[in-house]
Amino acid sequence: MSRNVEIKARLRDPDETRRRVEAIADSGPEVLDQHDTFFRVPEGRLKVRRFGPGRGTLIAYRREDAPGPTTSHYVLAETADPDGLRDALGTMLGIVGEVRKRRSVYLVGRTRIHLDTVDGLGDFLELEVVLVPGEARSVGEAEADGLTARLGIAPEDLVDVAYVDLVAADVTPDRSEERESP
Repeated sequence: MSRNVEIKARLRDPDETRRRVEAIADSGPEVLDQHDTFFRVPEGRLKVRRFGPGRGTLIAYRREDAPGPTTSHYVLAETADPDGLRDALGTMLGIVGEVRKRRSVYLVGRTRIHLDTVDGLGDFLELEVVLVPGEARSVGEAEADGLTARLGIAPEDLVDVAYVDLVAADVTPDRSEERESP
């Protein structure tokens, strides 16, 4: 099972963050339109990510819901029939949610930086520091923390759950106060 250290944050100024990312990126952006369908599973998360007709990935992963660097354990399986796979899994497991986003992917060393515009939620940044087998989580956490600081991400902007959880709750960090008022 592959591992990475991840950070997710809401962006206050997406244009400024993009400028900062582009200033340090080794490559990118690769722009992807993604449609993720999540299925009911007893542990972790299972989703089909559709990139377009005839192109997708089945992704199974476990990750702690916590702000700041968290470790994700994941398995990827490419598919030429994402719609058929989604329908089969949805029939057998049930669908718990869907997320649509436009993702710009940059690379800084071994770290993937995602700038995401998520339908109904807004703009986010995700960092994924890819760990090599046997590498200590603390090494990836230090890299993620360093990049977070370089990109000006404040601790209060960190998000502790997956996009599908935010969509399901219809609550985002900066909308929660709006929903509480009459």
